[in-house]
Amino acid sequence: MAKVAFIGLGVMGYPMAGHLKAAGHDVTVYNRTFAKAEAWAAEHGGQAVKTPAEAAKGAEFVFCCVGNDDDLRSVTIGAEGAFETVGADAVFVDHTTASARVARELDAAAREKGFHFIDAPVSGGQAGAENGALTVMCGGTQAAFDRAAPVIDAFAAACRLMGEAGAGQLTKMVNQICIAGLVQGLSEGLHFAQKAGLDGDAVLDAISKGAAGSWQMSNRGSTMIADKFDFGFAVDWMRKDLGIVLDEARNNGATLPVTAQVDQFYGDVQNMGGGRWDTSSLIRRLRRLDQ
Repeated sequence: MAKVAFIGLGVMGYPMAGHLKAAGHDVTVYNRTFAKAEAWAAEHGGQAVKTPAEAAKGAEFVFCCVGNDDDLRSVTIGAEGAFETVGADAVFVDHTTASARVARELDAAAREKGFHFIDAPVSGGQAGAENGALTVMCGGTQAAFDRAAPVIDAFAAACRLMGEAGAGQLTKMVNQICIAGLVQGLSEGLHFAQKAGLDGDAVLDAISKGAAGSWQMSNRGSTMIADKFDFGFAVDWMRKDLGIVLDEARNNGATLPVTAQVDQFYGDVQNMGGGRWDTSSLIRRLRRLDQ
């Protein structure tokens, strides 16, 4: 069992840190709102501290899950950031969905200070975090990954090293590209079924067992038909992720016409007041257009 720190107790980080404690690790947590860190410590029995630097001091592994590049820089290389105190040869594992650029930047900073950095964005959403069943995509050295993977297993169903620093973030971008296109296609299919007078649930039952089947269809199809979106991965978060994807595509020359279009569709959903709706709410946009 290891001495670990967890920085960022949002909808993902809170249960992830809980799984680490349940697995027997000695866990210290930091959250920007200290009351939330105190609540976590009261629930799980770990320790709550008031700065990232204090959390990281003496930890063998430091985990992080915050909002974006700026948040990540703040808790790592900012004032009282974790990089001030991460010990030599410790491993810093970042689960934020961020840019490959900031992953490489922080990897270089970690190397200068004598510790290891792994960018390790996750897929599986809040339910995956709560159930300890996330998919973790990692970028870093093999040696650092081999040390961190058994600890990450506390909240992961799958964990794989994808390449050097930044490769984890690039793989997560591929994940979001695929999801964006799938959800739009599913939205259009179910919208078409409704306009054609078909029983949507019967259609789902029929086609989900064939080539059209997907996680999105199995887990979101019925709620899309029912027009329910007050759960899941928020549109605001997806737009943040797709912004990262499109920025990277401009740098590497990839052509992503569908992704760019779906990003704009999510912008329409935000303008409808749906920033916190689940990403499957793309179908509500189509319904609105028909009114």
